[in-house]
Amino acid sequence: MIYDLVLFDVDGVFLSEERCFDTSALAVWELLYGSHFLGLSGEHFTVNPMEEEIRRIRREVFCDDQVLTWMKDRGINANWDMVYLTFTVQLCLMLRDIKKVEEEKVTLWLREGIDENALRECGSLMRQHRLSFQPNFKNFLHFFEENEAKLNRQELLCYFNSFSKQSLDVDTRQFSRNSDLWKIGHSVFQEWYLGEELSTQVPRLRGKKGYVYQEIALAEPENIRYTIEKLKKQGIGLGIGTGRPTIETEIPLKELGLYDYFEEDRIVSATDVVEAEQEYPHYAPLGKPGPFTYVKGYLTKQSTVEECVQLSLPLPPNQGKRILIVGDSVADYLAARKMGCDFAATLTGLTGQAARSKFEELAADYILNDVTEILDIFDID
Repeated sequence: MIYDLVLFDVDGVFLSEERCFDTSALAVWELLYGSHFLGLSGEHFTVNPMEEEIRRIRREVFCDDQVLTWMKDRGINANWDMVYLTFTVQLCLMLRDIKKVEEEKVTLWLREGIDENALRECGSLMRQHRLSFQPNFKNFLHFFEENEAKLNRQELLCYFNSFSKQSLDVDTRQFSRNSDLWKIGHSVFQEWYLGEELSTQVPRLRGKKGYVYQEIALAEPENIRYTIEKLKKQGIGLGIGTGRPTIETEIPLKELGLYDYFEEDRIVSATDVVEAEQEYPHYAPLGKPGPFTYVKGYLTKQSTVEECVQLSLPLPPNQGKRILIVGDSVADYLAARKMGCDFAATLTGLTGQAARSKFEELAADYILNDVTEILDIFDID
């Protein structure tokens, strides 16, 4: 047997990321145009956009997915981070305009943090002073230009502190993954994706139906089930390491009839990562491209955070080479390499077949057109 354990990502492997990307775009749109946030003029905001409108919003917000590709290439794999980065670029450019007429107010926000009240006040000041700011999402592709080659995921999330110092002349440390602003983006995404029935928070607006039940499989569901069942019958351990929260992993995989094939103790989600970061903030960030998610899947969820973080990596070949990690992104590849594990890239992620050259350049151990081709690795019919 080549491998004893296979750890799978979910998005781009089993499930299309399309609905998550749609949801991210809608969250950014709400933050900009919803009257309960900035309330910018020039666009209509609704909690029930038609499919054609969703397509238009996503094309605009992510510049025909150029912004998504840029972020994925730099290890930004969580939709919450995507919402935060995309929205905060526009917000920072807006604050630069507002500062010309309300310097004290902008300085206060930057030093004390930007919460929902600050966003509403920001929009109110825009209208009061008749400032003509309109989002230009293409600005995102140039915002980090001078430093982007040097910035890793964590540095990107905190980059707005540097922007504040350089362009707004205000020293701040308020921009981070633990900030109120990041948490606002996170909660708005969750409202869109889960809808009212599943959301654990009081909805800001009624009427969001949720996209979690509308997920799209990346191969025929029966073919995926056949594949996973064959691996299971060979005695291979099966686990998951995903940037999705637990509920967003369970529901669609159960809908596809896949969830029960995986060992419960090896299903590791963003929920586990967030809980670990909250309990041990000095270890943060623990998400991909860091290896924590897959290390936890390897050691099982019975292991402690310290055991996962302090595990000596890369694993010795007699351990690491018995584990195969399957993912669609560079972040998954980097996590696998840090662990000393082999990596199978699926070409069903955001860029599809165009990702082949990238994974060839990275020397991925296997490149699969879709996850069902994993049976060829094990020589299983």
